Amino acid sequence: MLLPAHPSAPVQRDETSLLLRLTSAVERLDWTQVFPQSQPVEIELGCGDASFLVEWARRNPARNFFGIERLAGRMIKLDRKGRRAGLGNVRGLRVEGVYFTEYLVPAASVAAFHIYFPDPWPKVRHAANRLVQPRFAELLHRALAADGVVYLRTDHADYFAQMQTVFRGAPGFAETETPAALAELPTDFEREFAARGIAANRAAFRKTAVE
Repeated sequence: MLLPAHPSAPVQRDETSLLLRLTSAVERLDWTQVFPQSQPVEIELGCGDASFLVEWARRNPARNFFGIERLAGRMIKLDRKGRRAGLGNVRGLRVEGVYFTEYLVPAASVAAFHIYFPDPWPKVRHAANRLVQPRFAELLHRALAADGVVYLRTDHADYFAQMQTVFRGAPGFAETETPAALAELPTDFEREFAARGIAANRAAFRKTAVE
């Protein structure tokens, strides 16, 4: 049974749902109040229909998984799929990704971020709206625990080149391999692209000490 949320926690939990509701927009989350078990936390920024997150959580019961999305319908899918699978290590929150990472995630608390198929904003004049920018890499580095990893996927070649440039140039990151078991598990978008013959580009970057 889930423990009741601490009175000062910035979220409220409903034991009938895996979704959280913010009670404060400025207090950082306390993972011990979010999940019933204290174990490493992985976050998917933009979890789509939650099929990847739920399956990855099912395969890794010794880790906790947190999904965020801006669209309410997608969060409902996370809740429904996670509860149907009987998973106690999945939670979700409807919130914008940059705000969530900058203001709600505790420092040095995340084992991995999964950022898969973010909006590529393909027009040149819109490229500044892309999620993966130097400032965002700094936010991820602050949030990651020691040796934490950022996993990236996109079908968009230009955006993939930008992702690589951003993280290769960011202090405190080193390129690493995506584990085979993780690479082989597709997201909902990835399945759609594969059906159309479009390949996914993957990269991963591990947190290192900033020199």
